[in-house]
Amino acid sequence: MTVAPFDAKALAQGLEQGAQALGLALTAMQQQQLLQHLALIDRWNRVYNLTAVREPAQMLTQHLLDSLAVVAPLRRQTRATAIALLDVGSGAGLPGVTIAVACPEIHVSCVDTVSKKASFIRQVGVELGLTHFQALHARVESLASSNFDVITSRAFASLADFVTLTEAALAPDGVWMAMKGQVPHEEMAVLPSSIEVFHVEPLQVPGWMPSAASSGCIERLKCKFIAVSGR
Repeated sequence: MTVAPFDAKALAQGLEQGAQALGLALTAMQQQQLLQHLALIDRWNRVYNLTAVREPAQMLTQHLLDSLAVVAPLRRQTRATAIALLDVGSGAGLPGVTIAVACPEIHVSCVDTVSKKASFIRQVGVELGLTHFQALHARVESLASSNFDVITSRAFASLADFVTLTEAALAPDGVWMAMKGQVPHEEMAVLPSSIEVFHVEPLQVPGWMPSAASSGCIERLKCKFIAVSGR
């Protein structure tokens, strides 16, 4: 299979347009860091198989812009204050690294049980110069009593498993934020009675595709959902 080359200029244009579509005002430094993360995923993926997505343009849409879509709801929830956030099953650092870049006021911890993925995330943090950031190679159950204000996941597990595995790490007034491909009605129905899903929000994820003139375009390609739960 032939994979398209990493076209930094075109991807930068796609990122800028995507961020605008999401209503995010990213600084030049933040855009540079996000593109650097994308380049690192592209490079490491050839050896470590971090993601099944191989094309850089698809990585931009399916990973980077997808993760950026959670930033506005997250900031509304936290009121843009300094909090501690745990991203569970972070994989290639998504959305944890994206949040750390876009929300420097948040202390982000990314945890993954796969050693090579945790090592990758750790290297990303170093190369991007992220402060208030750490990568953990651990099972989330080992992080009990950590008191995270927000715990996030993206394609990690069912809501019930997500809550059960992470409940001991959540602060008393903390919330879970789970990104889902569709409204998880069945998953919400079997949550423990002590857990309240108080908000479900559609996330419009911009899609970027190169046009024939290579000018790029933004389209609303897909809708995901975020379920916010508390106890």
